Amino acid sequence: MAIETVNPATGERVRTFESDSPTAIEEKLARATSAFANWSRRPVAERTAVVGRAAEILETERETFGRLMTLEMGKPIAAAEQEADKCASGCRYYAEHGEEFLRPEIVAETPDGRDAIAFEPLGAVLAVMPWNFPFWQVIRFAAPALVAGNVGLLKHASNVPQCALAIEDLFRRAGAPAGAFQTLLIGSDSVGALIADDRVAAVTVTGSEAAGRSIGAAAGAHLKKSVLELGGSDPFLVLASADLDQAVATAVKARVVNSGQSCIAAKRFIVADAIYDRFVERFVAAMAALRVGDPMDRQTEVGPLATVAILEEVAAQVDRSVAAGARLLTGGRRLAGPGNFYPPTVLSQVPAAAPAAREEVFGPVAAVFRVAGPDEAIALANATHFGLGAAAFTRDRAEAERLARELEAGSVFVNGMVASDARFPFGGVKRSGHGRELARFGLHEFVNIKTVRMTGLPSEGRTSPRR
Repeated sequence: MAIETVNPATGERVRTFESDSPTAIEEKLARATSAFANWSRRPVAERTAVVGRAAEILETERETFGRLMTLEMGKPIAAAEQEADKCASGCRYYAEHGEEFLRPEIVAETPDGRDAIAFEPLGAVLAVMPWNFPFWQVIRFAAPALVAGNVGLLKHASNVPQCALAIEDLFRRAGAPAGAFQTLLIGSDSVGALIADDRVAAVTVTGSEAAGRSIGAAAGAHLKKSVLELGGSDPFLVLASADLDQAVATAVKARVVNSGQSCIAAKRFIVADAIYDRFVERFVAAMAALRVGDPMDRQTEVGPLATVAILEEVAAQVDRSVAAGARLLTGGRRLAGPGNFYPPTVLSQVPAAAPAAREEVFGPVAAVFRVAGPDEAIALANATHFGLGAAAFTRDRAEAERLARELEAGSVFVNGMVASDARFPFGGVKRSGHGRELARFGLHEFVNIKTVRMTGLPSEGRTSPRR
């Protein structure tokens, strides 16, 4: 099987890699096992230092990494460089807080013993990662996993092999020992056998609902811990008291972030009747005015979709929604010429059964809905099997508190755009997955939270639980 870099802006095949042979996979698994025996016993301070040096490299080489992301998956270059910066920030967060997060928690201490909770690494964590944030999705698993003393095996999306190899090289240059973080150039058909292998301790996946079901089932069958960060159809509520200028500007950014290819991009815009017409008029005008084009051009606001298959799926979802009765307000037709370009698109009067209302549309397509007020807005926002993020705009404090409480999502942002941040846990409910990445919680997903109770010891020579 060949794994290829294809420039989504031009359709040009840039580079081809042969997938890892069974022998190569076996060698990498053996190397990971050996590395874990060493890495897990190193002091936490040494592990955080490696992740801290990775942050420095990411900052120093942000332009190089940015161009690589743009080349492989079409992310506008300014956003790609910002992603490198975010990765540096994420690494630095765990470098600074890792020792604190892994410090044993003392429950009770007596003259002859101690009761504590220790946090110990599990082993090799297999990460099955997507292409849309080709560095950040990996770093938010890798930084806490490595700090905890685990080792990483990365099965990245097949259209970003150079990003995958660059991340492996990043940690090597930062000082991680051989085998502590490795890229596997394999197809999805090889994932099941890896999960079944006793040398793989746990698995994390970011991807589609279908991928989550398959990988989660395989992990369950082998009684292995899994974290699933899956799709979203995030609501964006605009209530009558909202600052309309702020709501419109944020709505545009929230829908076309990463050219619309983000699980936490706002997708369903639920607007109170009192301001609906004004919001839609401004929103449509702003979406239509966005600059679509070469992602290497710093003036470009919306780049190509990552693959031809994604382009075709988005176009089909829009076409089926219009056929079901949705009204097309702008966009809606694939742009002529080379590359996987689809224009910013807005749909209104979307039937509840149409794809734009029920499915995750992974492109710059917004569906707007009119509601009478907060009750109807919350009900419609929650009328989905996804539950990743939700944004709401209101200047009413009581209304804001209600929204934060009643919206069914892993993250709720009031008067702001949903975004991941290393300081806060990230993940979803319902079919958006389970488990959390980032913050203290993300690090603790892949550790043995061990109860240690010691008694009957002499007053001198007591030892703390191994970190």
